[in-house]
Amino acid sequence: YTESDPEVQAGKTQPGEAKRHDDTFAYVAAWQFTGAGNAPILHKEPLTFETLKPSVRSYA
Repeated sequence: YTESDPEVQAGKTQPGEAKRHDDTFAYVAAWQFTGAGNAPILHKEPLTFETLKPSVRSYA
């Protein structure tokens, strides 16, 4: 977060804190070895949150 972010201006978080991107990074991943000298394969599986949804906490 930066000084210009609404969350900082409202006092909900501090400048310099990490900003979450749950919509972009909500997955589990594993690399598959394809042999020496070959490029590995990245496998991704999306995470689905049915009971609890990801949220941002405030410790201020």
